Amino acid sequence: MSSKENIVPTTKNVSVNNTKPYGSIVLTLQNCLLPEEKLITTPSRLDGLDAETEIDLRIYGCELIQTAGILLKLPQVAMATSQVLFQRFYYSKSLVRHDMEITAMGCVCLSSKIEEAPRRIRDVINVFNHIKQVANQKTIQPVILDQNYVALKNQVIKSERRVLKELGFCVHVKHPHKIIVMYLQVLGYEKNRALMQKCWNYMNDSLRSDVFLRHHPETIACACVYLGARELQLPLPSQPPWFALFKVKESAIRDVCKCILRLYSRPRINSEQLEKKVEELRRKFEEARSKARGDAEGHTPSPPLPKHHNAWGGFISRSGTHAVPERAKSPKHSKSSSNASGSVQRSEETKHNKRKKHSSRSRSRSHSRSRTRKTKKTHRHRSGSHKSRSRYRSRS
Repeated sequence: MSSKENIVPTTKNVSVNNTKPYGSIVLTLQNCLLPEEKLITTPSRLDGLDAETEIDLRIYGCELIQTAGILLKLPQVAMATSQVLFQRFYYSKSLVRHDMEITAMGCVCLSSKIEEAPRRIRDVINVFNHIKQVANQKTIQPVILDQNYVALKNQVIKSERRVLKELGFCVHVKHPHKIIVMYLQVLGYEKNRALMQKCWNYMNDSLRSDVFLRHHPETIACACVYLGARELQLPLPSQPPWFALFKVKESAIRDVCKCILRLYSRPRINSEQLEKKVEELRRKFEEARSKARGDAEGHTPSPPLPKHHNAWGGFISRSGTHAVPERAKSPKHSKSSSNASGSVQRSEETKHNKRKKHSSRSRSRSHSRSRTRKTKKTHRHRSGSHKSRSRYRSRS
């Protein structure tokens, strides 16, 4: 019996062996970090955009978000969230295919809702238009509420939805603001306002880079503390090293410091040149896509439609005149039979209609007369009763 039991599998073993592996979704309160493969081969570089231009576009987009948040009086947490969402989005989509400014507007609207400080889309569009006019040294003019404004507003709404879709609605961002304060309290520098301000400045500048997609917020907080203490020449404990208390490696701190300091050595961004490069690549992409569609369909494009053509088959013309569709002509009958029968029927119909009209008029007149008589009688009766009452009162 023991040998048979070992050979024959039980129902539990069969169910375990036949289970199929399915994907699982795990939601945590930690920032999602991307692997090195996605950080190197981005969708923008696959579309032909060079690495330096992509970095400049990312920095310029984050600067636009920061300036717009200041003008919209958003809290710093909302601005930081929008910048992180902006960086995350362009690791799943290309800067060539999706406009950077519209995506930045969508990220600002989305982050303001996430951090419970919502702003209207109209205000966001006005602020971005103002920033662009000031940067290009143009006369400041308000946004005109025309069809272009409506189209831009719809594009911002769609970009906000697209960001949510591409990120899988995982829009939680853990910021190192509170972590920096806690670390300074542990190190004994909680009363040093200058050091705390320096650390926060470095952290806000790090939002322009992709540091939040490479390292945890604890590592970024340690790097900001290290840079601030080094600039103010404040000592930090070395035996044992202070960052070991927070379970952070020294190599990770150096990597974050290099990414932050690299921002200060970059040349000034020229927005017009960046737009020209992106427009050229976008034009090439549209041409390639149109050619691919034509080859896939395998037929020549149809000739242009005539000027007076419309969706209703030509029955309604654009000039305003209505063209009546032609009816099928009935076969001609003999004149004598058709005319005679038609005249007799018409004469009988006209007589019948006249009688009906006359009878209805007479009925309406009699009905109206009876109504007037009834109203006169009731009026007389009421007036008489009123007179009798007045006489009785005067006698009494």
